[in-house]
Amino acid sequence: MTLRIDGGEPLSMTTVKSLIAVCEQAEDQAAKDEQGSEILTVFVSGVPAEGWSAGIDVALVTKWERALRRLERLPVATVAVANGDCGGPALDAFLVTDIRVATEDTRLLVAREGSATWPGMAGYRLVQQAGAARTRRAVLFGAPIDARAALSHGIVDELTDDPVVTASTAADLLGGLSGKELAIRRQLLFNATTTSFEDALGSHLAACDRCLRQGAAKESV
Repeated sequence: MTLRIDGGEPLSMTTVKSLIAVCEQAEDQAAKDEQGSEILTVFVSGVPAEGWSAGIDVALVTKWERALRRLERLPVATVAVANGDCGGPALDAFLVTDIRVATEDTRLLVAREGSATWPGMAGYRLVQQAGAARTRRAVLFGAPIDARAALSHGIVDELTDDPVVTASTAADLLGGLSGKELAIRRQLLFNATTTSFEDALGSHLAACDRCLRQGAAKESV
């Protein structure tokens, strides 16, 4: 499964529907595949042009953010491939994937709108993933995060001259892993930054119990 998002195209319902459609496809595939080994590859590039927000309203942005959250929680593994400057919808999609590959010339940019940077959830995710100090200039002033900095900050997992081949290698890394189980581990990861040990313990124990039950079921077959 693949999805291409051009950050140079203004956000529209077409973009939202394309994302929702691939999410539905991934969810259907996961439901049919007991092993849950499906992988979705997202190719991103491009940045918003000046005046990109004309015709956009909060209702559309809300639908886009909800679709991104759905992508972020899919019961399949996701791999992103970034090429060149990435901003707007391209950056949004890049930041919600599990494994991220980028070319050496990639730059991540928080879009500007009017007299400031766009206050969307890309800024939130950058801070959550790399810390406020490392992303301050990008979030406040729109300063680009180049590929090397993104790699050192942990935003990008690997740099490459051949992103398609490297994405395939990344997919091999996920071979044999269950996307359904990955989704559970991913949610535990998200919660770890905001949840106390006491509140997190129950979810982790439930996941451990699920894992042990699955192992016992395999042994009994």
